[in-house]
Amino acid sequence: MNKAMLEKIRPAKGSLKRFAAPKQILLLVVLGLLLSGCSTLPGVSLTIDPQSSEPTKVTSGVQLLVLMTILSLAPTILILGTSFTRIVIVLSMVRTAIGTPSAPPNQIIIGLSLLLTFFIMMPVYRQMDETAIQPYLNEQIDQDAALKQVQVPVREFMFKQTREKDIQLFLDLGSESQPATLEDIPTLTLFPAFVISELRTAFTMGFVIYIPFLVIDLVVSSILLSMGMMMLPPSLVSLPFKLLLFVMVDGWYLLARSLVLSFTGGS
Repeated sequence: MNKAMLEKIRPAKGSLKRFAAPKQILLLVVLGLLLSGCSTLPGVSLTIDPQSSEPTKVTSGVQLLVLMTILSLAPTILILGTSFTRIVIVLSMVRTAIGTPSAPPNQIIIGLSLLLTFFIMMPVYRQMDETAIQPYLNEQIDQDAALKQVQVPVREFMFKQTREKDIQLFLDLGSESQPATLEDIPTLTLFPAFVISELRTAFTMGFVIYIPFLVIDLVVSSILLSMGMMMLPPSLVSLPFKLLLFVMVDGWYLLARSLVLSFTGGS
């Protein structure tokens, strides 16, 4: 009897094992639904109530929104409002003129452009720090006066690099009256004029840099044509000669020197 009972019980245990996995899955699904319904994710919300009884809180919220907007536009200001535009265009055109579109890579070109930009803009930043940032942090001037003082060295830098023709263009497009002094020119007019002046100067420098490499390409192409090697790409043969020329004249030294002196006006 005992053996017969054991044989009857064994299939029952096997059936329990078959049903154990579905029950566990069902239990996990139920727990997941409960947790998803009860759990709430933490978040940060920013609200501005104009009817608030505490105006200082409203002002702080508006200032925070303005600060976030400025931070989002900081890369564009850094690119267009400094010497970065001219430098990165010239370095990119040099790489193309040599015939090595991937050497040096984009990270190196942008990194070198940023370093030269910081070097060139350092006097402007020092003047901004002395006349606006430090007095504002020391509570010697208010926010409006600090913003006005910050614009002065930046505008001086832009005026030195901007052509009068470009400034007049945006004055006419904006239907602005003729300014009596430089202080009367709005910053919104000066900014785009500075950008197109930088683009013109960068392409002018790039054209001058292209000429010696173009001469090498023409000479190599003429030699290969005269030798009957029309199937051999001239760029493949001229690349070592262009690299040799660039290294022999110490090209990176001349580029960095010319770019810095084009802003500082030294000799």
